[in-house]
Amino acid sequence: MINYLTFIIIINIISAILYGIDKFKAINKKERISETALLTISAIAPLGALIGMIIFHHKTKKLKFKISITIFLIINILLYLNYFV
Repeated sequence: MINYLTFIIIINIISAILYGIDKFKAINKKERISETALLTISAIAPLGALIGMIIFHHKTKKLKFKISITIFLIINILLYLNYFV
């Protein structure tokens, strides 16, 4: 159980960092991380994605991201509860 929890924490940190990297690249007009890649990591680690969106003010106006991350977060919470309870 500790290994699973460690994985969840690390992948959520990576998810938040990826949003920060993409924001940095957007500001500096560099090659960006694709929306598909961001949404894929968001499906696995939605809490980190949400934190990254808030901290870096990135993709916060895109309805696709708001809805997707909310759905991913609900699904992940249900899966975590099922796993830990």
